[in-house]
Amino acid sequence: MSAEFAQRRQQLMEKIGTGVGIFCSAPSAIHHRDVTHVYRQDSDFYYLTGFSEPDTIAVIAPNHEEHKFILFVRPRDRNAETWSGYRAGVEGAQEQYGADIAYPIGELDEKLPQYLQKADPLYYSLGRNEYFDRKILQHYQALMATYHKRGTGPTAIAEASLLIAPMRLRKSDYELELLRKAIAISAESHNRAFRSATPGMYEYEIQAQIENDFRRNGALGPAYPSIVAAGKNSCVLHYVENNRQLQAGDLLLIDAGCSYEYYNADITRTFPVSGKFTPEQKTIYELVLEAQLAAIAQVKPGNPYNAIHDASVKVITEGLVELGLLQGSIEELIKEEKYKPFFMHRTGHWLGIDVHDTGVYQYGETWQNLEKDMVLTIEPGIYIAPDATPAEGQPEIPDIWKGIGIRIEDDVRVSDRAEGHEILTSAVPKSVAAMEKA
Repeated sequence: MSAEFAQRRQQLMEKIGTGVGIFCSAPSAIHHRDVTHVYRQDSDFYYLTGFSEPDTIAVIAPNHEEHKFILFVRPRDRNAETWSGYRAGVEGAQEQYGADIAYPIGELDEKLPQYLQKADPLYYSLGRNEYFDRKILQHYQALMATYHKRGTGPTAIAEASLLIAPMRLRKSDYELELLRKAIAISAESHNRAFRSATPGMYEYEIQAQIENDFRRNGALGPAYPSIVAAGKNSCVLHYVENNRQLQAGDLLLIDAGCSYEYYNADITRTFPVSGKFTPEQKTIYELVLEAQLAAIAQVKPGNPYNAIHDASVKVITEGLVELGLLQGSIEELIKEEKYKPFFMHRTGHWLGIDVHDTGVYQYGETWQNLEKDMVLTIEPGIYIAPDATPAEGQPEIPDIWKGIGIRIEDDVRVSDRAEGHEILTSAVPKSVAAMEKA
């Protein structure tokens, strides 16, 4: 594990060149006066260090004579640790996390300048920790004020995350192992939720069971607020109230995934609570599934990212025309985005340490090409709210379709297999037959 983080830092040092990188921990969150949330480390910081404590600065200084990886950390404090947990301290930062040298965070102002005086540019991500932002800017401004005396030092602050994003976009074997574990835990919980959901239960009962499964199997907890949406709630993309009672005839949309050692799963399935789709539900489900399969087929090395969304949009638009919910030329309907009242989001996103993981999707007009070991979600959907209104110039929506919301989401790795991809979430069924209970 430590070798993995060391390799990442070495790769980053090659990108930094003559500069220096400074990375700050996420701020501690406070809720209801002195009650704190469970701490979650900044993703870039964790990616480089594996260190999960707050009030920490990491410095990557490839051109320093002695120290390439420096940590400023909270010192050991028996009283504080009694109240809020053990700390690695200065010694642990070196022994456990591989720092060339570590200092108490209180010595930041004294020790940091030596790592900046000969480096240019300074790589840092402003806006993540207001307290450290002020500190770093003060040091940068002080060095600029004395630049004429030395002729060295940072003359610009560059965005650090742009160096790390391409690294995080392509997953190592170690990262894929953690993603597979997160997905396996999440898949088991989805399958159990499918088996147990019946009319009369409440959405929050399903949520509680899912999240219990996450923790019971060693996950940190939900990767994001679990969506358990029955009936018309399935038409709300980020529904989180989870307080409705399941009724016979409802669809149940579950969008849930766990976080395992900071790596995240993201899975959605939609199924009939009573065990059988109505004809209208089945028709929309088959259309969404067809769109998803078409999108997954576009996941292969060398394909541009937008080919995935374009494939699902084409299938959904053609299907909506066939059903009479849209009318006109397929090409014009897509160009004018007339499908958006029914399918208003993109077909997926990168997945990793963040659920919506870092990484560029397009550079100006040029889309990112898919490469081996990128991981992304494929999640088309159709949502026809109870009060749905058509796009301008389109037919009215018959009531028989209203209140149907369906999304199907899988986590997919770009691979060198013949088909170009691996569906990591294949343990969760999604065929029409599998979604109907005997």
